[in-house]
Amino acid sequence: MHDLVIHGGTIVDGTGADAFRADIAVDDGLIVEIGKVSDGARRTLDADGLTVMPGFVDIHTHFDGQATWDPHLTPSCWHGVTTAILGNCGVGFAPVHTDDHQRLVELMEGVEDIPGTALYEGIKWDWETFPEYMDALERAPRAIDVGAMVPHAAVRAYVMGTRAHDDATAEEIDAMRRIVTDSLAAGALGFSTGRTAGHRDIHGQPVPGTYAAKDEVAALLHAMRDAGHGVFQLVPAGIGGKDGDPTGSMDAELEWMLELGTETGVPITFLVMQSPRDPDGWKPWITAVREANTRGANLRPQVASRCFGVLMGLQSRMNPFQYGDAYRAVRKLALPERVARMRDPELRATIIAEAKAKATSEPATRLDHLRPSTFERLFPLGDQLEYEPTPEHSVAAIAQRTGHDPWGVVYDLFLEADGREFLLFPMLNYGRGSYDGLYDMMNDPMTVQGLGDGGAHSGIVCDASMTTYLLTHWTRDRSRGSRLPLEFAVERLTAAPADLYGLADRGRLRPGLRADINVIDMDRLKLCYPERVTDLPADAPRLIQRSEGYVETIVAGETVVAEAELTDARPGHLVRGGRA
Repeated sequence: MHDLVIHGGTIVDGTGADAFRADIAVDDGLIVEIGKVSDGARRTLDADGLTVMPGFVDIHTHFDGQATWDPHLTPSCWHGVTTAILGNCGVGFAPVHTDDHQRLVELMEGVEDIPGTALYEGIKWDWETFPEYMDALERAPRAIDVGAMVPHAAVRAYVMGTRAHDDATAEEIDAMRRIVTDSLAAGALGFSTGRTAGHRDIHGQPVPGTYAAKDEVAALLHAMRDAGHGVFQLVPAGIGGKDGDPTGSMDAELEWMLELGTETGVPITFLVMQSPRDPDGWKPWITAVREANTRGANLRPQVASRCFGVLMGLQSRMNPFQYGDAYRAVRKLALPERVARMRDPELRATIIAEAKAKATSEPATRLDHLRPSTFERLFPLGDQLEYEPTPEHSVAAIAQRTGHDPWGVVYDLFLEADGREFLLFPMLNYGRGSYDGLYDMMNDPMTVQGLGDGGAHSGIVCDASMTTYLLTHWTRDRSRGSRLPLEFAVERLTAAPADLYGLADRGRLRPGLRADINVIDMDRLKLCYPERVTDLPADAPRLIQRSEGYVETIVAGETVVAEAELTDARPGHLVRGGRA
């Protein structure tokens, strides 16, 4: 008698092989049989007409705080994620001295746009060292699995104190190396750092480690090599600049990555995005990495499945009208009342006039202050959730067709859907106004899928839904260019990231592996419209995005999400590296 049998589904097993019809039997949290299962089961699931695939391994999340209070890690669990890796981009909450909690919260709030009020309220801080932080994660009941990387900024702050932005001494580098070594021995999945000047805390200070010298980075990479496992993840200096402009030299970053990657053999994944100013600028980076990998390096450029941008609207932190006195007077009203007030023609004229004056009187140093060029790259998201819009749908094009002021177009669009409409502003990965470059990035098997930022940037976007977007837009719905085969897309969400992080017990549907499974109605699979909620600790707000079509998401044989509803099952645990 099996614990669970999934009958008659179309199996996409995560290996990239062609789909096939079969049953899956599960016992004690593991897949035990795939084929024609005739034995009985305590529970059966009829998957006729459904697609069955492994649970998704999301390698780029920022649930470092949320993982201590939320067992499901919403919204990622609504998008098929069964393993979430946190500690990316060099920011996190361990190691930490007792009197330094505020500094790490301010870093996370500034870099990843996670409300500090929620972090202060939600985190219990029952750790100091990174191994103790992992123990705290392991103690907490959870629905899906988590793994953690050691964040450079926290390590530097712990070792260097008030000198965390200075050059490290030999003794300090040695102390950081020992922390990384001990953390990897305790099961950390790797080490992360952020080197872009665009990442700053709430006071405008760069992340500790942004300008770390090569000898410091080399020492930590050698510690990882000696440990024998772990991935080195970084945001390069040439990524994340303002409005698509690089904030450093990607060529210089590549030089040391290629050198140290070849020397140590440590897996390195670094973020690659397409700049609108140089749509083909990323291609030489991929070529250089491919050549280095033939010489023994293991570099994996990390790419997204849609544009890197923001959503503007009345529910977003990005609202170009929010700096004028007229809008401030109504900003705190409940959304229905605010929308009703904003429909008044006189108030409309005043709010627009103040926004235009603000945009022209101050330097354009913030995305909130729209410039004329922005209107050409600003698009209503609409009922169809158009993340790959065409130029004729831009605010500028609408204004030209209708003869209206583009500021008025933005204002009126914000009021649509009872004030719940969003405008998409693609900053990166939208070169030449399409996803053709992104298709080329994803279609390269050397790249790895990531950049969903689960838990982060919660005031301006919800990119944790990129997994669902990959399955819907890229395998089924895209009409502007090439699509990806479903089998290839699933491999990028499952086996490929699991293999990169050495998680040999998941990522494929095979007997003996962990029964992390998504059962999906591909005909119904879709993204829901983003919405603002106040479900974080201290009632802090965030944008979330749900989905439809995930019939069941199963972790270790137990259903944790069924038709978008969370269950009480808690089969998840902490994944420790080097032990899977």
